[in-house]
Amino acid sequence: MNSPQTGVVVTGGASGIGLASARSLAVVGRPVALFDIDGAKAQAAADAIHREFGVAAVGVGVDLRDAAALAPALDQARAALPSIGGLVHAAGTVDMGSLDGITPENWDAGMNVHLRPLALLTQALLPDFRANPGSAVVGIASINATLGNSINPIYSAAKGGMLSLIRSLADRLAMDKVRINAVSPGQILTPMMMPAVQALPPGTFERRILLGRLGMPEEIGKVVRFLLSDEASYITAAELVVDGGNISSQRS
Repeated sequence: MNSPQTGVVVTGGASGIGLASARSLAVVGRPVALFDIDGAKAQAAADAIHREFGVAAVGVGVDLRDAAALAPALDQARAALPSIGGLVHAAGTVDMGSLDGITPENWDAGMNVHLRPLALLTQALLPDFRANPGSAVVGIASINATLGNSINPIYSAAKGGMLSLIRSLADRLAMDKVRINAVSPGQILTPMMMPAVQALPPGTFERRILLGRLGMPEEIGKVVRFLLSDEASYITAAELVVDGGNISSQRS
């Protein structure tokens, strides 16, 4: 089973759900490598995690859209962590241009942030996972993979693709006793979400959520930690929706 000291690579680790996931893992003793396009911010977050929790932590600047940059980033993570037995793919961007705003360039950029890195990083880390029994992967999807939303078609398509990719990878990874699952957050108060919250009238999102509030990144981080732990040892190819009761809501 997985040692609590096995390290975890977290993409988008400098802020939002990625940072909350890294902190949730560090609090139980798991070293973390924070991948982020802002390398200085990632290292500052890693330094803070090391000071607070005493675990090995490193920040790595990497643009996930550049496939060639992934191997050097993983080499940095391997050099800094005692081992790697987990991956959390939380990096993301949001398009707001609806159908009219789609271009070949921003379509490719969206897919190459949200979707392709999950496959390429899992592929590259498979030898590490094989060497660390109990290894697991979590992809941060979204309720937008299920709900229709005209505003962000690239984001929605990528997150829907992530759910399908995870089901496919789960079949392959099970041959090596590695698990992979998705977490689909609802409206979570992250830096990426804040502009929409500030631009819309108060209560716009909350009125459709059964629990009547936005979620906090830490509430997603704890679910990620569970899925990477031995407590989730019989869970793979699953989607855990963490949305406060949004998808099921008929409120308007």
